[in-house]
Parts: sequence; C-alpha cells; structure tokens
Amino acid sequence: MSLRQYLTSTGIVVLLGKSAETNEELIKQSNKNELLLHTAKPGSPFANIKTKEADLSKQEIYEAATMCAKHSQDWRDNKKDISVSVFSVSDVCKSKDMKLGTFGVKKEKKILVKKQDILEFEKQQSQAS
Repeated sequence: MSLRQYLTSTGIVVLLGKSAETNEELIKQSNKNELLLHTAKPGSPFANIKTKEADLSKQEIYEAATMCAKHSQDWRDNKKDISVSVFSVSDVCKSKDMKLGTFGVKKEKKILVKKQDILEFEKQQSQAS
C-alpha cells in the first residue's frame, strides 16, 4: 500500500491516501478508536491519525486537517480556506453501490483550515525535501 505519511509537530503519524484504491486500504487499516478526515468537497485523500482519538489535542487534529486539505482538489483548484470533515472510524459506512474510494459518514465535525496554514505546510514540505 502506497500512502503518504507525515508527522504532526508532536510526532504522531498521519497517513493519507493517494487514490480511490489507497483510500479504500486506508479505511480498512484504520483502528476503531482513531480519527479519519476528508475535505467537505469530493476529491480528497482520506487521512488517518494513528493514535487514539481521546489522546489527541485540537492542534494535532488541525495539523492533520491541514495535511488533508493540502492534497485535495479543492486546494489545487481554488487556493482558499478548506473545510475538512473529521469523524470516527466507527461513523464510516459503505454500501455495495458506492464506487471505489467512496464512503458514507454518519456523524462528523467540520474544521476550517486557513489558507495561510496550508501555504505554511507547503513551505515546510518543500524545505524538507
């Protein structure tokens, strides 16, 4: 499985899908007590924060949301603030008629990731490579 992998500023692993296939794999490997993220608009990787939801700070969740937003089509096309949905693995559902990489979500919270924070993340990534 070829996933993007990042670390939060506190060292927590965040995995992001790259395609419909890897989004499917990412959902399958997620543990029930972890959080998932996806932009409010279609065309986004799913992101999985690899630690218990109860152990996460708001800042760590925001950092993961920034990573997710940066790799979305919404960011690529619009370069503006991005709305990201945050939900528990247990709130994800999939029916047989849903196409590959598509999932339903029963309950979610929204985070607005600021344009400036995405630009800062891009800058940090370009300096690291």
